[in-house]
Amino acid sequence: MKVDKSLKNLTLWLLFIPTVLLILGVLDGLLQVLFRAGWIQNTEALGIEYYQGLTLHGVINAIVFTTFFAVAFGNALIWYALKKPINLKVAWLSFWLMVIGVVFAAYAMLTGQASVLYTFYPPMKAHPLFYLGLALAVVGSWVAFWNWIPVYLQWRRENPGQKTPLAVVGIFATFIVWQIATIPVAVEVLFMLFPWSMGWTDSVNVMLARTLFWFFGHPLVYFWLLPAYVMYYTMLPKLTGGKLYSDWAGRLVFMLFIVFSIPVGTHHQYADPGIGSEWKFLHAVFTFAVALPSLITAFTIAASLEYAGRKNGATGTFGWMAKLPWFDTNRWLVPYLLVGLIIFIFGGISGIVNASYNLNLLVHNTSWIPGHFHLTVAGPVFLAFLGMSLYMVSKMTGKPVQLKGFATIVPYLWMIGLFTFSTGMMRGGLHGEPRRTNLGLTYLNPDSPFYRPEWEPYVIITAIGGILMFTAVTIYFITFFATFFSSAKEEAKLEFPLSEAYHEGPVKALANFKPWVTIAVVLIVLSYIPVIYDVLRSTTRSAPPYDPHNPAPLVQEEEEYYDEDFEEEEFEDEESAVIGEDEATNTEESATESSSDETQQTGAE
Repeated sequence: MKVDKSLKNLTLWLLFIPTVLLILGVLDGLLQVLFRAGWIQNTEALGIEYYQGLTLHGVINAIVFTTFFAVAFGNALIWYALKKPINLKVAWLSFWLMVIGVVFAAYAMLTGQASVLYTFYPPMKAHPLFYLGLALAVVGSWVAFWNWIPVYLQWRRENPGQKTPLAVVGIFATFIVWQIATIPVAVEVLFMLFPWSMGWTDSVNVMLARTLFWFFGHPLVYFWLLPAYVMYYTMLPKLTGGKLYSDWAGRLVFMLFIVFSIPVGTHHQYADPGIGSEWKFLHAVFTFAVALPSLITAFTIAASLEYAGRKNGATGTFGWMAKLPWFDTNRWLVPYLLVGLIIFIFGGISGIVNASYNLNLLVHNTSWIPGHFHLTVAGPVFLAFLGMSLYMVSKMTGKPVQLKGFATIVPYLWMIGLFTFSTGMMRGGLHGEPRRTNLGLTYLNPDSPFYRPEWEPYVIITAIGGILMFTAVTIYFITFFATFFSSAKEEAKLEFPLSEAYHEGPVKALANFKPWVTIAVVLIVLSYIPVIYDVLRSTTRSAPPYDPHNPAPLVQEEEEYYDEDFEEEEFEDEESAVIGEDEATNTEESATESSSDETQQTGAE
């Protein structure tokens, strides 16, 4: 299909900007492992403070890069799969909202005024532009999604009785989850954190803010993951020379993600007080339920790949694996998807540990968590997004991919580095190694009273893995920018390698989003209303703001928190009351004893 010039320019900007920012994001990731290993024993490096770098790493890699890519991918895929144009004026409006939001947030982070990490938990306070920027970026992504809905509805009217293309089902499922999950965090940012950071309110309800964040925070994982699933289901089978084993299974998986992706966030709050254990248990059940679509995916994609391998001449039980194009430089995109699937096996298994209440208490707030986290977002998600970004740039500009051999080895080098990195992080976590900590200045500093030499092997393993990952992504950057700035040699076109299905199957129950969205809303209400009620009932005090670099609160007007004379007087009053009660009790006991003695004396007489 011939690519529209405006769509091409929009897509290229949506891919170019986050890729440039990603250079800073992965550099910060490298600095993190060097800080933690004690190879940098300082509070900053290259002019980037430790927590500033950790914030940039999380926000750029996990929020900016993924959101920009998802919008670019969705714009192009909807147009191609439905053969209908989107409204480009609205699409550009979405782009500018996101760009302005990123500029605002970047200013706050780069000037050191928003070192609050990508979770931005209060009472750590960031510059108001950080919160405003995040809100604008989210609204921009909403506008992109809303822009696809009229196109989809028009296609349905013009094609009654036809199945919606599976790729469209997948990208709509992605943004339905995103739309629902981002509403609470938008409320948190706009009505709690932004007024608080402006000084319009003196304090904030920390537990409520955490709960609203994790309403969004865990579904965010599926917002990252589902575009990769779209590639697995609709493109990987064709790229490997086969067909999708079951179209019906793919549709069921995307609908199940809509249902189960959101009512799971409280499993991140197992250690938080104020939330009833019964509601934590309910969220644990839903967290295990959301593993079901991933298990279906494992069998469906494995069957699809086996079909491709046998079609290519494989024999024996596992011979089909060797017939897949693992190192074919003409099909360089395949390793970005296949290797991601291998990594995700271990990401899913370690995720079951986090979802289990007792095991979670062991690994909570240890380095196990980022070790697991990187096996998901930095595994299938990151590799799929890198590969598809390069693919879309090449196709939509007519520029052949440069250095295909380098592009092909990137996923394998990344996998080796990631497995090394996560092994060190997770093993260290099992021994109590904390996350989000500059270990080089504390636990791994021989001059520190907190010195823990037994953690040194694990941080060294982590650092080696981080260096390998940085090397792999540097090679990718060379390939990406060499392609981006090369000369066009082919016709620019809008094209995706969409697969045919081996088994089509009936889709009546899966033909409409409405019943699945309705079920999702019901489960959200049932699982979150009691949680929020518990939080509001148990949090009687709000917290003042704190600068991430200063243990003293920024607001000290309220006696309730800081008036020591008041607290001392209150304590003395309580002590006097206790003494008074003791004296009264002693008087009563004396009177009782005296009365008893008199009675006994009278009886004797």
